[in-house]
Amino acid sequence: MAELARLRNAGLKIGLTVSGAHQADTIWQALEIAYDGRLLFSSVQATWNLLEQSASSALQATHEAGLGVIIKEVLANGRLTPRNTNPSFKRQLALLKSHAEANQTTMDAIALAAVLQQEFVDVVLSGAARIDHLRSNLQALQVSRLENIEALYAGIKESPSTYWHTRGQLDWN
Repeated sequence: MAELARLRNAGLKIGLTVSGAHQADTIWQALEIAYDGRLLFSSVQATWNLLEQSASSALQATHEAGLGVIIKEVLANGRLTPRNTNPSFKRQLALLKSHAEANQTTMDAIALAAVLQQEFVDVVLSGAARIDHLRSNLQALQVSRLENIEALYAGIKESPSTYWHTRGQLDWN
């Protein structure tokens, strides 16, 4: 901690990345780590998306404490895009598609816009791997304030254990 504090005091920003079903617990603990009377970390990177929202309160507290908040996995590793063909996700995908059509945009743009519109968010990592993905993702910047977003949240959100279990079963793992 002393070395990290020395680096922090020299101007280096110390960040923390969290993942997993208990990422909020880790964030809360990190917000208590201080050295020389100052928080050790200057930013937190966490997963937050339409499916996995369990860290919302911890991320809001992070933002209010003056730390930067970086959000990863905003498209849930492709699960919030048309390439998700899992039959068990058909109802949720239809709901996402309905919101996209109502906003005259793409499903990934709706998923990204939902993240961008969170008060606690400073930086969003899209994870775009191809130019067409990036172009589609950038449409999120054109989405005005989402209407009925709470209905989308309620209709698509998963428990942390379900989200992280499903994520662990993805082919790329």
